[in-house]
Amino acid sequence: MKQKRRTVVIILLVIACLFVIGADWANETIHRFFHSYFADIAIPFGYYFLLFLLEDRYNLLRKWYLKAVLVFALCSVSETLQFFGIYALASVFDPWDYGMYALGLVLAAILDRQFFKRWFSFW
Repeated sequence: MKQKRRTVVIILLVIACLFVIGADWANETIHRFFHSYFADIAIPFGYYFLLFLLEDRYNLLRKWYLKAVLVFALCSVSETLQFFGIYALASVFDPWDYGMYALGLVLAAILDRQFFKRWFSFW
């Protein structure tokens, strides 16, 4: 579990560094995409891996698809609240955000199920 925890912390630190670095160095298209959708992809991605830290206590979270559903539901509730003028996590409703949440979770699940399972014996 220590190795898994370390891996999760590294993933979250990389995401945090990307937020800090930003995209001011990039061309206008990348800059606009970063400021519009990067958080909508990165936050669910990070939440998915953050749930690995709770697997020992909650057996339900050992299933990858339950992690994904839980995170997608949390992000979707936040986005839906924005539609109704209740600001949770952000302040602008954008229906494309639902797709970006799903994209972040698909990327996290692929990394988890396809790559980490092969690369790390402890995974």
